Amino acid sequence: MSLPQPHVRRAVHVIGAAALAVGLLAAPATATPDTNKVLAGRHHPHAQKITVFGHRGAPGYRPEHTLAGYALAIRLGADYIEPDLVSTKDGVLVARHENEISTTTNVADHPEFAQRKTTKSIDGVNLAGWFTEDFTLAELRTLRAKERLPAVRPGNTRYDGQFNIPTFDEVLALVKSESRKQGRTIGVAPETKHPTYFRSIGLPLERPMLRSLRKTGLDSARSKVLIQSFETTNLRSLATQTRVPLEQLTSAVGAPYDLVVAGDPRTYADIMSPAGLRKVAQYADWLGPEKNSIIPRDAKGFLTEPSPVVDDAHRAGLKVLAYTFRDENQFLPADFRVGTDPNAKGDIFAELKTFFDAGLDGVFADYPDSADAARDWYDDKN
Repeated sequence: MSLPQPHVRRAVHVIGAAALAVGLLAAPATATPDTNKVLAGRHHPHAQKITVFGHRGAPGYRPEHTLAGYALAIRLGADYIEPDLVSTKDGVLVARHENEISTTTNVADHPEFAQRKTTKSIDGVNLAGWFTEDFTLAELRTLRAKERLPAVRPGNTRYDGQFNIPTFDEVLALVKSESRKQGRTIGVAPETKHPTYFRSIGLPLERPMLRSLRKTGLDSARSKVLIQSFETTNLRSLATQTRVPLEQLTSAVGAPYDLVVAGDPRTYADIMSPAGLRKVAQYADWLGPEKNSIIPRDAKGFLTEPSPVVDDAHRAGLKVLAYTFRDENQFLPADFRVGTDPNAKGDIFAELKTFFDAGLDGVFADYPDSADAARDWYDDKN
């Protein structure tokens, strides 16, 4: 697939908006009475345009966390790109969703690294494989990225072996370059992955991340940067070290690992309570909940009533950026699936409209063009 030219991208918007309009004229065939209530539910006026984040780049079209994927996300309308950050053995930050790299690189095909396969406890979970912290940057340079979900996105496998693992500095350089090319400021939303673990092995993520941001002039309160973490301790510390906005990520289950290690009984549910959100607002600017925390699903996968978390976050002064919106049926609520093939595209536009109505300020999307078309249609109508 070649990169869309400007006139092609405009066609994507037109087609997407038309598809959204059609999808909203009739209730989904699988909708239940409760679902119809959700679809017709509360409408939140948006003072600002909804923000689209290219989740790991544009993984619907390219292997995740590659410069090619980030560049495509930008050209498909993403306002921000999202590099997850882990460390190499020599302290260089690289973009991977996790430090175990066998599912997203060809490391298993390199006999010279066979002896480095090991088992580690990462955030309390035993994982077997190859880990970035056991490789220097020079060694990682010999690897190539591959598609994480080949059964779901077989078309992406044509790019296996083509792209390097990028450093954070290279991602920032791309953001600067693409901002000039596109005539608009592209944002970057780095996420610190497993910060307690990396700190425990002497490879803290925060210092090199801030150093890279300062080096590129992206360390002011006006910079289009959003630093994220599923943990709380490093965000509290970052709030004293940088003026860029911060986002507290949460999950529908479990607890931040830094709190687990400290023996603190608080869970993500506690953090998303009204009292918990007021505390988050003392150090962060955004809340990043899993979308199921916003509108839960029932046992059959259909949407139920929206939770109060978006309203509670807004009352606490936080913006809300939800993850992750993906076009394929298997990732959609049952309300919006089309046909029986789990890997086929469903009605992502209806899902996005439903969550926009819940009051979101931004979305993480694997297909940034879908989210961009949906939000443009939505903003035009509202």
